[in-house]
Amino acid sequence: MAELKGKKISFIGGGNMAQALISGLIGRGIKPTDITVADPSADIRERLKSQKINTVDPTGTTESDNSQIAVQTADVVVLAVKPQVMSKVVSDFAEVLDQQLVISVAAGLSTDSISKMLGGYNNIVRAMPNTPAMIQKGATGLYATAQISDTDKKLAAALMAASGLVIWVEEESQLHAVTAVSGSAPAYFFYMIESMIDAAVEQGLDRKQAAALAMQTALGAAQMTIASDETPAELRRKVTSPNGTTQAAIESLQQDNFVQTIKTAMQACYARSEEISKELAD
Repeated sequence: MAELKGKKISFIGGGNMAQALISGLIGRGIKPTDITVADPSADIRERLKSQKINTVDPTGTTESDNSQIAVQTADVVVLAVKPQVMSKVVSDFAEVLDQQLVISVAAGLSTDSISKMLGGYNNIVRAMPNTPAMIQKGATGLYATAQISDTDKKLAAALMAASGLVIWVEEESQLHAVTAVSGSAPAYFFYMIESMIDAAVEQGLDRKQAAALAMQTALGAAQMTIASDETPAELRRKVTSPNGTTQAAIESLQQDNFVQTIKTAMQACYARSEEISKELAD
């Protein structure tokens, strides 16, 4: 986290994702007093103030309480508001941007769209995080415009890495695939765990037992996959004894075209991500 030492970081928007990133930053040793959040919610501001984080009301009109103050004093500005309101929100401070690194975590908004909203400002990195960032187990895809320096790329990576894994993509269009494989993907796993719990209850376990076993198994499988030098396919083969119970389950999944079901779902996610980007660009 050396890249972030002494840097002033301002969040425009203090919702769940912003709070997840802030939690990760503080957990990695960033001083709360080096963080500022601009959010119109008095409740959110009070909650953050209790953690010694600076807050401003972006709707304020005083010299010490508006979004321009948050941006002018920052080295990094994180745009963490809904894409539908981004244009209105950034119009309040676009004119005071100078050398700040801008990181957008707004889904669907391209760097070109954000740059236009910011009056041509192009020192922008786009991030596609996911909700496990809330427990510092997130996975984030990053894309940088050509104007971003190596120093700012390292700065962006360090900030997002505070809440989990970070990867860079070469083409902005690849963020659609990031959305399909990580951004939206926690819901796929939640759905599978939910289904496993329901099935185990039907087979005779009570819901508490079924939930504990399904969730721990999902956690263990993920950690084994990360820790092992072997591929997921090889790990699967090793636990699938010939003519055993696991083989029966895997063969059932194969007969029901499980692989194609996953691919189709991810393609639907990818396609919708593309559609949203086009809708927001219009």
